[in-house]
Amino acid sequence: MGTGIGSAYRVPTLQDVLHARTVVRRYLAPTPLLHSPAVNEHLGFDAYLKCENLQPINAFKIRGGLYLMSRLAPEERERGVVTASTGNHGQSIAYAARLFGVRAVVYAPDGANPDKVASMRRLGAEVVLTGRDFDEARLAAEERAERDGMRYIHSANEPDLIAGVGTYALEMIEAVPDLDTVIVPVGAGSGVCGTAIVMKAVNPAIRVIGVQSEEMPVVYRAWRERRLLELDGGMTFAEGLATRVAFELPLRIMWDLVDDMRLVSEEALRTAIVHLIKTAHLLAEGAGAAAFAAAEQMREELAGRKVGLIVSGGNITLDTLRWALAMAGS
Repeated sequence: MGTGIGSAYRVPTLQDVLHARTVVRRYLAPTPLLHSPAVNEHLGFDAYLKCENLQPINAFKIRGGLYLMSRLAPEERERGVVTASTGNHGQSIAYAARLFGVRAVVYAPDGANPDKVASMRRLGAEVVLTGRDFDEARLAAEERAERDGMRYIHSANEPDLIAGVGTYALEMIEAVPDLDTVIVPVGAGSGVCGTAIVMKAVNPAIRVIGVQSEEMPVVYRAWRERRLLELDGGMTFAEGLATRVAFELPLRIMWDLVDDMRLVSEEALRTAIVHLIKTAHLLAEGAGAAAFAAAEQMREELAGRKVGLIVSGGNITLDTLRWALAMAGS
């Protein structure tokens, strides 16, 4: 299953997220929390868009990469790090590795988002394209770590990554202490876990909802069935949601703290990209628009509530953007 040894994983706490913030805020300013009348009118409730698409790598993952890299032992930094990613996690590791003077190797699937690949290389990482999807690239990265003695950074089973990304949830709840609900895109699950750890510690009544693509629902199914699962295949244009394997640490956290999981169609993701541009003038990739897509689907259920929507990334290619806009006009 590639899920690792579950007993070795430490579940992060709010205190860990607070520690992470002391590191993250040295390097990153808080991202905007957009409260737009046009968005509220469109959705029919009070929506607060957490604009992680405006990070230096245009994705929330940078927070986790910075915190994890700051916590590596000197010998681990000396050996270098290797990871696997469809792009945003890889950019976060590349960005943090350059900052801390660490050699980084990122394995990405063949056909990975070319803008993300170019960014990782620009940041100084060695990028190896291999495999049909993230999970095949991940297995190759694990083999490289074993062969070369590098520090392998899992994209989900890393407590420090989860604590780091949870810092955006701290910024949200401090800005809007009376949030009712937060909706979070889910690939491997670090974002929804960091969000849930913060929100439930502050107010257990806040609903935390994860969103996956109908075409790759492994975490949705694993959460509902309360067991680790692996899909044989699947395809979504939202590469940040494109995982076939559910991993142990995020699932353990989600089983305890996440209130619901929803699925959205590829059409809903595409439409949400366009609606975010139209109503909020925000550019989001497919995964970054997933929370908005779920919010559109849940309009009646969320009426009268204060809802946080995580715009987790904005690394959309021009081709994908043209396709989304063309389909909206057809």
